[in-house]
Amino acid sequence: MFRTLAKATAAIAVVCTAAGAGLALDEGRAGAATPTAGTATRTASSAGASSAGAAFTGSDFTGTRKIRVDGHSVNVSCAGRAHRGRPLVMLMAGGGEGLDNMAALQKSLSRTNRVCSYDRLGEGASDQPAAGTLQTMDDTGALLTGVLDRLAGDRPVVLAGHSLGGYIAARYAPGHTDRVKGLVLLDATIPHLTRDMNRTIPADATGVPAQVRDGAIAANEGQNPEQFVIADGPVRSAGHIPVEILKHESQYAEVPEYGPALEKMWAGGQREWQRISTRSSLTTAKGSGHYIHTDRPDLALKAVQKVAHRAAHQH
Repeated sequence: MFRTLAKATAAIAVVCTAAGAGLALDEGRAGAATPTAGTATRTASSAGASSAGAAFTGSDFTGTRKIRVDGHSVNVSCAGRAHRGRPLVMLMAGGGEGLDNMAALQKSLSRTNRVCSYDRLGEGASDQPAAGTLQTMDDTGALLTGVLDRLAGDRPVVLAGHSLGGYIAARYAPGHTDRVKGLVLLDATIPHLTRDMNRTIPADATGVPAQVRDGAIAANEGQNPEQFVIADGPVRSAGHIPVEILKHESQYAEVPEYGPALEKMWAGGQREWQRISTRSSLTTAKGSGHYIHTDRPDLALKAVQKVAHRAAHQH
């Protein structure tokens, strides 16, 4: 049962542990988030990094190391050379996963780009969130700002995120267009997961469908490794930055009764993401499930390279 449920919840981006729903999953994702505070958050986070005596290290190391951001130990990994005029590519893994999940994509990208990744608090080898506290998008955004301050400095950035990582990237970008010059969303968690899940799987559902719905809602309330409260919210505009959105082709075989409705729900959420920019493109990754960067690494690589190139040459 847990194997079946893990596959089903991975399809809807439920975080790997939904304790309130009584689920112990070995894979899965999270839902939607509220917008970040923007430039003020960036300034505060930069001050925190400076007060810790942190120097810019973005172009002087290859491999994995720990950095201090606002009093937290954050695990980061970087590879590739920094090229004049080209952005730093920041990879952002899904909920319940560490940066290793995107290591293959990072290696491929590093042949032509400076590319980094990091573990959010509660994931991988980074610090845990404070016990008994919940994180909001403001907290997660402040951490991302601090990481970018250390790894990118004043260079432009392209954010490429999978699942929850994609959602965070999409919520972060509109308030940080001074820095974020492009986005790649790999089956990003949809903007209104709680609302849409309640509409798609009815309250009287039983068995795996009910556990999928309840697990998603529990995760959105903060019952996930990041202790991250994930609220539904509208898509904000990031202007005219290049955005590539890739969605899975098929993922819901484990919930056959509601599979078509879940596919329609997910596709609708991906279309919502197109509102983030006047230069957004939505593509279905043929032959892919939720893990597009694993199932179709060629398409993920092409999307990131395309956005990085456009970001480097936009005027």
